[in-house]
Amino acid sequence: MNNPSSHSNLGTVVSVRGSVVDIRFDKYLPPVYSLLRTGNEGQVAIEVLAQLDAHLVRGIALTPTQGLARGMAVEDTGGPLKTPVGKAILSRMFDVFGNTIDRQPAPSDVEWRSVHHAPPPLARRSTKSEIFETGIKVIDVLSPLERGGKAGLFGGAGVGKTVLLTEMIHNMVGHQEGVSIFCGIGERCREGEELYRDMKLAGVLPNMVMVFGQMNEPPGSRFRVGHAALTMAEYFRDDEHRDVLLLIDNIFRFIQAGSEISGLMGQMPSRLGYQPTMGTELSGLEERIANTDTGAITSIQAVYVPADDFTDPAAVHTFSHLSASIVLSRRRASEGLYPAIDPLQSSSKMATPGIVGERHYLLAREIRSTLAQYDELKDIIAMLGLEQLSAADRAVVARARRLERFLTQPFFTTEQFSGIKGKLVSLKDALDGCERILRDEFKDLPESALYMIGAIDEAGLKTKEARAETKSAQAVGL
Repeated sequence: MNNPSSHSNLGTVVSVRGSVVDIRFDKYLPPVYSLLRTGNEGQVAIEVLAQLDAHLVRGIALTPTQGLARGMAVEDTGGPLKTPVGKAILSRMFDVFGNTIDRQPAPSDVEWRSVHHAPPPLARRSTKSEIFETGIKVIDVLSPLERGGKAGLFGGAGVGKTVLLTEMIHNMVGHQEGVSIFCGIGERCREGEELYRDMKLAGVLPNMVMVFGQMNEPPGSRFRVGHAALTMAEYFRDDEHRDVLLLIDNIFRFIQAGSEISGLMGQMPSRLGYQPTMGTELSGLEERIANTDTGAITSIQAVYVPADDFTDPAAVHTFSHLSASIVLSRRRASEGLYPAIDPLQSSSKMATPGIVGERHYLLAREIRSTLAQYDELKDIIAMLGLEQLSAADRAVVARARRLERFLTQPFFTTEQFSGIKGKLVSLKDALDGCERILRDEFKDLPESALYMIGAIDEAGLKTKEARAETKSAQAVGL
């Protein structure tokens, strides 16, 4: 049976339980994922998630349901949730419905597309593996990212996930001819406002789109905002043939929103209270992020790890989709080693001789080995002191401590807080620095000379400056 025009298919609200709304349709049932509108001027949007019988559908509200009552008329819009795509969306900020939230007029020359798409077929996917340079030493050397791949930033609250994402936008928009799309899922409105201001100041907004489903919005809105951002990314990849950098902050909030919806819909919870469909929902989003014959969507996703427990089902399911995992450590953050990336827990499928090259692969292995030996010796040092170690072990500790400090880096996005100018370091400079430290070239320099610098040559300059300051301070003292 062909659907008549959307205006003629009207339903009635039967029950409202929080965000779950049951609606009766006498003519025909709207398909699953249809968008319905009700309330004053259609301000309440409802997405159909289940058909209960021949006349009843159950949906989840994407907007607050205050004022909604039984007996109210509901209009079937005749299609799913749609989002705007086109060149006009660049430098703009949107919500899940495609409304602009940057206090500027809505873009006119746009096309509206459904947020629901199938992943690209295997025949269209690219089989080439390329490295995606970030300009951040510890990532490029030990956990290189894949162009068209998915990388996860794992960490608990307050260890620097959002700062690292912002730094990557700054670095990549500067030297990549692509488009950046920032998708905020269930994050604080403060972070969205700060990001918009920072990107405007950095001059990278013209090649950027921001989509937000904020923390205070209903779970239905937070659940769909990732799909809306992906639809925009797919437009730039498939229609404009451009490379896209998709930053998602935070993918755990997507799983959390799905869990809330599952609970509201009355589904039986799975392990630790998560939804039974978590794997399917996450795959539906992640598999659309791919490298095809027309372009690549490279995704970097912040992943909040509940209680720093990496065996949590949300973290485990997310891990399985990633080509690189960057793990942030609270212990390193407390030691002032920023970015607080744990080099031993972080990994990448790109770190093989066939992709990064023999020299890079062997250097990364030697760095990890040195840092792992130091980790094992820490207990002995804490109990007996450094003096009790053999000369060979003392040399390992000295190298490891210098490597740890060299792998710190001043960020452009934190200049205003740290007072240190941000640095972008090429992969060549990062590898040269690590190699020279491992060959004991800097064993006579103090460890502090390697802290918060860019390329390794800055260590000598920093030492000279420090000595000059000490001499002048002594002269003043005299």
